[in-house]
Amino acid sequence: MLKLPLVLSLGAAGGLALTLALAAQDKAADASADPAAEEAKLLQHTRQLTFEGKRAGEGYFSADGTKLIFQSERDEENPFYQIYLLDLETGDTERVSPGFGKTTCAWVHPNGKKVLFASTQDDAEAKQKQKEEIDFRNSGQARKYSWDYDETFEIVEYDLESKTYTNLTKTLGYDAEGSYSPDGKHIAFASNRQAYDGSLSEEDQKAFKLDQKFPMELYLMDSDGSNVKRLTNADGYDGGPFFSADGKKICWRRFDRKGLTAEIFSMNIDGTGEKQLTKLGAMSWAPYFHPSGEYLIFATNKHGFDNFELYLVDADGKGEPQRVTFTPGFDGLPAFSPDGTKLSWTSNRTAAKQSQIFLADWDHAAALALLGLDKKTNPAPEKAAPTGTNRPDFSQTEGDITVEDMRAHVTYLASDELAGRLTGTPGEIEATAYVASVFEKLGLEPAGDDGSWFQPFEFTAGVNVGKDNLMELSIGGQAVKDLTVDKDWRPISFSKTGQIDAADIVFGGYGMEIPKPDGDGDAYSSYFHLDVKGKWVMVLRYFPEDAPKEMREEFQRFSRLRHKAMIARRKFASGIIFVAGPNSKVNEELVPMQYDASLADSGIPAISITTELAEKILAAAGKNLKDLQTELDTGEMAAGFPVPDVKLATHIDVAQESRTGRNVLARLPAATDEARKRPAVIIGAHVDHLGDRAGPGSLAKEHEKNEVHHGADDNASGIAGLLEMAQYLATQKEAGKLDLKRDVMFAAWSGEELGLIGSSWFVKQAGHEKEAAANPHATESTEAKPANPHAQVVESGGLSEHFSAYLNMDMIGRLDKALLLQGIGSSDYWAGAIERRNAPIGLPITT
Repeated sequence: MLKLPLVLSLGAAGGLALTLALAAQDKAADASADPAAEEAKLLQHTRQLTFEGKRAGEGYFSADGTKLIFQSERDEENPFYQIYLLDLETGDTERVSPGFGKTTCAWVHPNGKKVLFASTQDDAEAKQKQKEEIDFRNSGQARKYSWDYDETFEIVEYDLESKTYTNLTKTLGYDAEGSYSPDGKHIAFASNRQAYDGSLSEEDQKAFKLDQKFPMELYLMDSDGSNVKRLTNADGYDGGPFFSADGKKICWRRFDRKGLTAEIFSMNIDGTGEKQLTKLGAMSWAPYFHPSGEYLIFATNKHGFDNFELYLVDADGKGEPQRVTFTPGFDGLPAFSPDGTKLSWTSNRTAAKQSQIFLADWDHAAALALLGLDKKTNPAPEKAAPTGTNRPDFSQTEGDITVEDMRAHVTYLASDELAGRLTGTPGEIEATAYVASVFEKLGLEPAGDDGSWFQPFEFTAGVNVGKDNLMELSIGGQAVKDLTVDKDWRPISFSKTGQIDAADIVFGGYGMEIPKPDGDGDAYSSYFHLDVKGKWVMVLRYFPEDAPKEMREEFQRFSRLRHKAMIARRKFASGIIFVAGPNSKVNEELVPMQYDASLADSGIPAISITTELAEKILAAAGKNLKDLQTELDTGEMAAGFPVPDVKLATHIDVAQESRTGRNVLARLPAATDEARKRPAVIIGAHVDHLGDRAGPGSLAKEHEKNEVHHGADDNASGIAGLLEMAQYLATQKEAGKLDLKRDVMFAAWSGEELGLIGSSWFVKQAGHEKEAAANPHATESTEAKPANPHAQVVESGGLSEHFSAYLNMDMIGRLDKALLLQGIGSSDYWAGAIERRNAPIGLPITT
């Protein structure tokens, strides 16, 4: 994606002198270095990944890390690069470009269903140029390698399912070096299109005739090719943009006007906040963010004109860049895997000295130490992803169900390394990979998509503050100026969006209503004698903290923000305002934007504001927030009140973002075809938990909310039970002691803490299979869409053709009192079966 500029073959005197000086400077260090030993400080298990063809390079991982897209000259009929997609799990490679024309700069969409790359396939002369190049090579002549900035390069999208191509740019000029944003909504790319639209000055047009890359600038567009926006406006070649893992930054390299040197830069995705990260005075290019966001990797030739090595630089540009590779020759075009544990790069360290793609394990901790970032007091934006090296030794487990085996499974799944197994995170990926590895060692059959162990699904994983948020507040007829979103206020993730007209404000205490045990009225109400209809109601977050213990437990049940919002909506409030208050032990005054399991908004505008802003508002009523909160914290009811002469209007914009989670599915097959035709039994448990910070389902205290939620009982215990049952049944079958009357399927669901997403997706797909079998000529697409836990799913009767029964294990780690069995009424079979099976065991059962 980041092209080696033609200046390498021009031999300009200034550039040559600079390079020779740099080479002399580092000659002594290079001569004494043992390349393998030096590289082992950061890279382990380095291996060549591609072998086929004359050369290959620019390998970039898919969002789930299972595929690598790259370019390669390996087609005898085409002397130019074509684009290939490598499945890292099977080793299969698929060409995704059309096979003719020139192609480069490929990227996989985050949903894994389409890719983009730059191509000249729409050039009417593409095949003729191809033939001419073949004839030239067949004549025995050879060109020195340099990049071709063909003006017919366009950014093309390829749908992996429909096998169709879409030209996204359709503009004369070199349009290439594109990549998708992590949410898949945008594409950053480079283009010299301004050289073809007549907008260049006469001087710049002359420079362009000598060097086609000279007027290259960076652009951002929507992923469908619309809303093109120019991001850079500087002399020299700006190119090779990549997004940071959080989608907030873009890194790239900028050449000077003469094209002799290049440095690494970063900026916000709207083009603001431009920052130069390197000042090496060499040709530094091909930058790529580590998923942690703490540093970037790039290539530079500071050690010699044709000796490119990989280096690291702090994401803030602080400190000296640190060297990664030490092998003479070309090492460039690096890319980290999404979990940050592997590095792909292009190198000519091959026997034939032709470029191919290499792969190595990456030591993130060593990289931080090398850059001095391990001494930071603040944690990294992303924890280093789990590597799986600490998995329990399966060879030490037994075929019987044992406490020791259960403990080993739970200990690993609930370890700090897996960081709470939140769906769509590296911890969940490793947890599901671990479950799949156990299934594989047991000799089970994979039952996921496309013959794999996994069934991926998209879901709404998070929310962000949108671009169009505005607050207008007046106190005593005077507008409060400079109210900034994310500083003074922030929308709540479940807020109703859009324009909310100006309305009065009332104060409503903790915003709770708690019914009496007999259901006759309220035992506690923040709304007694308070009229909130058509007004904003300001309420405190949490619940009265100094109330007696038995009261606090009851308060906590009714203290969730969404519940408070629902009460305000039922009271016909115009909106709800949350404030932490000075007595609350909060790390962040504004409510963090976080995923709420319901995909729908609450139907009421909801925002949070700072204590300082709340104090300003309440001062209009002659009230002090600290005094109010102290009184309310006793647990006694206190009357709310209107705040006179204060008006609030807002425009609220909340943007959702999608991620991918995955179920793990395996099957223990029956021995006969007749038995296999019968509906299977499913044994399931959910593998996900809440992650490394408090979500909507967390019962953590405030000071615990940013700690890992390990989920030992919920539901590492259930998964441990699932794995033990699978091992026991597989062992019994192998020993000839189990004559299965039907298949047994084992399912580790993900996305369940977020709203039964993974299991709902499984049921929905089972329904699609039934529909497809009933109507093989149906044309309606079953393309995966973001899972909706509230979507209508196939009726249970429709599943009976596939499955006879489902047994679920949830939170089975605390069986000191009784075994709770739910769902017994789903079939008249269960009561008798439970009676028969428990008679010899004697478990205390509660139904």
